Amino acid sequence: MPIKLENVGIAVRDLEETVAFFTDLGLTVVGRDTVSGEWADTAVGLDGNHAKIAVLQTPDGNGQLELFEYIHPDAIETNPTLPNEIGMHRVAFSVDDIDHALEIAAKHGCHPLRGVANYQDVYKLTYLRGPSGILVMLAQKL
Repeated sequence: MPIKLENVGIAVRDLEETVAFFTDLGLTVVGRDTVSGEWADTAVGLDGNHAKIAVLQTPDGNGQLELFEYIHPDAIETNPTLPNEIGMHRVAFSVDDIDHALEIAAKHGCHPLRGVANYQDVYKLTYLRGPSGILVMLAQKL
């Protein structure tokens, strides 16, 4: 059976703020919708599921994020995950110029957790906190 990654879904506090962050980094919005109803309750496993969504695509066309902001039920605020916690961890992007990507992130108040690392002169990479505490890894091949 062939399998293909469709997208990574991330619940966010503020859909517009998060869309602005990722579009400034170079992703493109390919769809927006508001979802609700019995089909959404069944698919997600959550009664009364009602959310605004935006689907963003990477410039190469191979990766997508589905961002969703809950209208109902109320979103549950949690602490952002730490790099060593079990569960959904981070979303990672290759960039041509990590310094430029970090300038864009900084305009959104997002900065590296510690700094930019050099991995064996193959990659420069860093983790940062994006909107809603999303862990984002940026990597530039050297």
